[in-house]
Amino acid sequence: MALDLDLLTENRTIRSYSLPHEARPVLVSFGDGVRLDIGPWTDRVQVVRADYDRIWELPVLGAVSAPGAVLIRPDGYIAWVGDGKRGHPTAALQTWFGSR
Repeated sequence: MALDLDLLTENRTIRSYSLPHEARPVLVSFGDGVRLDIGPWTDRVQVVRADYDRIWELPVLGAVSAPGAVLIRPDGYIAWVGDGKRGHPTAALQTWFGSR
């Protein structure tokens, strides 16, 4: 599923679909609560802190609770969704972007 939202970053509002430019994946961390250390993937994965102040309305699923973080592949599709408490994107990072 592709993610296309207006995200509020520190400097401006951007479309989430525009983030994975230059064929680089993006880990978007929402709000102040989730800070994920992606250590060995920092050279391959861009990290963006953002907010989204609307209801998450997804195709097929409808309204859903906002996640703490989302890992977006370079093609704009979601590779991982989490809240920072019940998991880490390590498996998705290894699957999509190589081992450490």
